[in-house]
Amino acid sequence: MLITYKGKSPLLDPTVFVAPGAKVIGDVKVGTESTIWFNTVLRGDEGPITIGNRCSIQDNSTIHLYEDAPVVVEDEVTVGHNVILHGCKVGRRSIIGMGSTILDHAEIGEECIIGANTLIPPGKKIPPRSLVVGTPGKVVRELNESDFEIIQLSIDSYVQKGYDYRDIFSDQDNK
Repeated sequence: MLITYKGKSPLLDPTVFVAPGAKVIGDVKVGTESTIWFNTVLRGDEGPITIGNRCSIQDNSTIHLYEDAPVVVEDEVTVGHNVILHGCKVGRRSIIGMGSTILDHAEIGEECIIGANTLIPPGKKIPPRSLVVGTPGKVVRELNESDFEIIQLSIDSYVQKGYDYRDIFSDQDNK
């Protein structure tokens, strides 16, 4: 469901898949081939949320912000199930693990993996190519070639799933 809030309407590329039950509200922009999965909420009622190209925002995730901390998710980012992104920036080709929370003014560098259930506190800056785990999140190592293969697999599989689900719902609408 796309909702206009105080004159601001979501802008989604025509190739975006938004699953039933998801809510995209207000000042939200979503790039090409991105997917917004079941029961996810992107609430741009206090400022802008920008989701890049070929991103996956998975089931039950919440993206919100305060006026002074817009959310920017760069290209080819995978956001796992039940993630909270609040007023933060996520660098391109990163994975945010299931159940993680990234808070205001935090910045995740390019090509990072944030492990499941990790908390990134306000203002924390994570260097590129880092594996981060824990509460609060700590860098445990630099990513390796195997990690980059996982990142690429995640990107490609969720772009394809978006097309698959778009076809499924299109077929159901035509019955």
